Amino acid sequence: MSETHSAREAGHPGPADGGAGRATRGAGSAAGGTGSHPRHDLDDVIHAPVRLSIMAALSVTDKAEFRFLRDTIEVSDSLLSKHVITLEEAGYVSVEKAFVGKRPRTWLAITDEGRQAFHDYVSVLRRLTEGSPQ
Repeated sequence: MSETHSAREAGHPGPADGGAGRATRGAGSAAGGTGSHPRHDLDDVIHAPVRLSIMAALSVTDKAEFRFLRDTIEVSDSLLSKHVITLEEAGYVSVEKAFVGKRPRTWLAITDEGRQAFHDYVSVLRRLTEGSPQ
């Protein structure tokens, strides 16, 4: 099952729905008052281990060169590219391509929306791991 498909089944907008793919608060969240489990607030776009690694690495820098990020999170070019596209489509990462001399280079940066989404994601993880229902 694809992540977009599973997000839609859970009632969260995905890129195919016209949403940014970011999980939204469930009806049973604190806003809804029915006490749903915090896991429903996890962002499906960030939740994949490689995308979580990308977001964590980019959250502590202004921008990172593609090769540096690839080596840091220990993935192949193609796998990194695939996950960067998903994050870019969600509006969480910006991609800048340019030449340095005659060599093409790609730089990645977390967007303001991506930074907020990552912060929210980490907050939900803290709620889950520290046993805080809200």
